[in-house]
Amino acid sequence: MENFNYWFLLALVLLGLEMATGTFYMLVLSVAMAVAGFATMLSVGLAWQFALCALAVMLGLGILRILKMPFRPDQSSLDVGQPVEVLIWHDNGSARVVYRGAEWDAELESADLPHQGTFYISAVHGATLILTHQKP
Repeated sequence: MENFNYWFLLALVLLGLEMATGTFYMLVLSVAMAVAGFATMLSVGLAWQFALCALAVMLGLGILRILKMPFRPDQSSLDVGQPVEVLIWHDNGSARVVYRGAEWDAELESADLPHQGTFYISAVHGATLILTHQKP
C-alpha cells in the first residue's frame, strides 16, 4: 500500500469520527491528514508531510477559533440618534421619557443642558437613556 493511502485512510477515519461528534475539530484533523496525503502524492519527504499536516491543523484551529467567538455587537446602538418625548423631569435632573411605545428612565448628557426642546438619545447605559439636544 502506498504511503498516501495511509494518510487518506486516517483522514476518512477522522471524518467518520467527526460525523459522530459534530465538533469540527476532527474535521480539521481530517483535512490536515488529506493535505499530508496530497503532499505524499507529490513525492514530498516525510518531514515535510508532517510539517504540512501540522501547519494545516494550526491554520484550521485558528479558523475555528475565529468562527466560534461569541458575537459581540459594537457598543453603538441603533437607538442612538432617535428622538424621545420627555414626560416629566425629576428634581435630581433625571427624566421619564417615552421611546418605542414604552417609558424609560433618562439622564441628560451634561447637567447644564436646558430642559426644553427636542431631545435625542446619545447613548444607552443599561436601561437608562442618555439625552442630548444635538442629533448624533
